[in-house]
Amino acid sequence: MKEKLTNKEEEVLRVLWKLEKAFVKEILAALPNPKPHYNTISTIIRNMETKGYVKHYAYGKTHQYYPAISREDYKKIYMKKTISDYFENSYKNVVSFFAKEEKISIDELKEIIELIEKKNQ
Repeated sequence: MKEKLTNKEEEVLRVLWKLEKAFVKEILAALPNPKPHYNTISTIIRNMETKGYVKHYAYGKTHQYYPAISREDYKKIYMKKTISDYFENSYKNVVSFFAKEEKISIDELKEIIELIEKKNQ
């Protein structure tokens, strides 16, 4: 993947993951209101294809688009970059951040420790 996706591109990618493959009009129908113009979505998808996140099947002049990356692979790339950019490549810093913000409970932390212990056995 060449470049980071914009928020709107990520929204379109989430729609494509859900639909698996779709024409622009189907993507547009799946987006929340207010809906962007058809040409806007068409441009966004072509940009995403240039970036390597989307591919297409050609049916004459019509294209049906599909994700070139799975949700899981995108999540790995996104999280790795976020942890690198904002947490000095430290997963401890990530967990500490959520603990300080009170976004993670003691029970959830215990579950994380159990998962790590199981994986290391």
